[in-house]
Amino acid sequence: MAYDSAATKERILAAAASEFAAHGVAGARVDRIAAQAKANKRAIYDYFGDKNKLFAAVLEHVLADLARAVPPSDDLPAYAERLFDYHRAHPEALRLVMWEALEIGDQPVPAEEDRTRHYQDKIDAAASGGRSGQGGDTDDARTRVFFTLALAGWSVAMPQLRRMVLGPGHSLDDLRADISRAVRDLSKGPGQPGA
Repeated sequence: MAYDSAATKERILAAAASEFAAHGVAGARVDRIAAQAKANKRAIYDYFGDKNKLFAAVLEHVLADLARAVPPSDDLPAYAERLFDYHRAHPEALRLVMWEALEIGDQPVPAEEDRTRHYQDKIDAAASGGRSGQGGDTDDARTRVFFTLALAGWSVAMPQLRRMVLGPGHSLDDLRADISRAVRDLSKGPGQPGA
């Protein structure tokens, strides 16, 4: 059987996503990634470079999957629900972004310009929907998108906080509806019912 470099790269990315989600960049071990991917360490370095570059490639890959699965929408409450559902099904995406924040802090991140453009697509979609369908300005849309991302992500990323604040009986399905309602309230203008 011929060597399939594309399949090897995919196995490495999948194994690295799991390893980085569990341990971050500092704690991840290339030996474990190679073993899980059924690849040799040399292939990892040849294809991706060092561990930091591999992490950047993994994050780009995972975020691209998320972007395809949950495209921007001018309906932020529905977008929040789809994003919440995606994070429930794929918690590694949130973990990787959280590790990036922990390890890089407030410094520029890999592919920051490209990622910023991706977020601009979300802002543009939100601005086209505006507050309650009335059209909205970009600054307002930026704020609504930021809080929408925070509500959908943080709610999944912090199960212990969710349990302590909302109680152990508050299901993820209940939380999904709560997030949608909160995002809908963000989209209401001053003086509107429910605002």
